Amino acid sequence: MPASVVREGDALVFRGAIDRAAAPALWKQAQPLLAGSRRLVLGEAGAIDSAGLALLAELAGRVPGIAVEGEPPGLSELRAAYRLGPDLGFGNGG
Repeated sequence: MPASVVREGDALVFRGAIDRAAAPALWKQAQPLLAGSRRLVLGEAGAIDSAGLALLAELAGRVPGIAVEGEPPGLSELRAAYRLGPDLGFGNGG
């Protein structure tokens, strides 16, 4: 399944792998959807790599207080490696 992001209510819902190959297209898709978002929903994301994490962290950083829901394979390891918190903010991941 090709990666995509859609707006559902107050959520940006990601589907497919959030990786280096998908990041440019996901960035373009997410930009017009970001205003008013309260959640990043990752439950349907098949996997994530460091480029995908950078994309999500940048999006999360643009919306203070945004919640991140779901944990695709690889997310917890990347968050720990980059010391990101549950909200994908820097410096609060322990």
